[in-house]
Amino acid sequence: MLPFVQDSCLAYYMSAPLPEPAPPLGRFIPNPKLKFLDQCREVMGFKRFSPRTVEAYLHWIRRFILWSGKRHPKEMGAVEVNGFLGHLALKERVAASTQNQALNAVVFMYRQVVGRELADLGEFERAQRPERIPVVLSREEVRALLAKLEGTQQLIGRFLYGTGLRLLEGLRLRVKDVGFCTQSSHRARWEGRQGSGDNVAGEFEGSAAGAVASGARIA
Repeated sequence: MLPFVQDSCLAYYMSAPLPEPAPPLGRFIPNPKLKFLDQCREVMGFKRFSPRTVEAYLHWIRRFILWSGKRHPKEMGAVEVNGFLGHLALKERVAASTQNQALNAVVFMYRQVVGRELADLGEFERAQRPERIPVVLSREEVRALLAKLEGTQQLIGRFLYGTGLRLLEGLRLRVKDVGFCTQSSHRARWEGRQGSGDNVAGEFEGSAAGAVASGARIA
């Protein structure tokens, strides 16, 4: 290409206006001929919600409509949603996670099915989160519990107790991960770093050594 032609093309593209950005995709419009709950199901199917999420959301949307006296959600708004959430907390004594799931379902319904945002809900009655007091077994209770196990189950139970591994970590363990001389287990592949290990309770060594001698896998 000649130099002056190349410069002309470059000047044209530099001065040309940038294309307009594509408009954002609108929400999925459900079939208006369907019943309202079927419309909700259609939208959730379009968004590829899991079957359990679909059933949970439909449950809370149905509960919200029944609580309001079977009024259509289009006729209601933030005031009714606030009252429904307070009803769940004060009258039905639901857990905080249950109340949050109901809130998510109703907000989804208004945003994706009805097609409008809810106004500010303000301060509504929150479900109380119960205090979780950890229960720790004594050594005698742990020994009694392990004594009730037999065979491979007892071996895994002793190893989990001695190392502090999680259940799936213990089930995925292989003989090569256990150092019998140092009484340690290497779980670098779980924690993403080398040289990581856990001290193994001394009482585990005999059981694990017996499993290795017989050719059995720990998991």
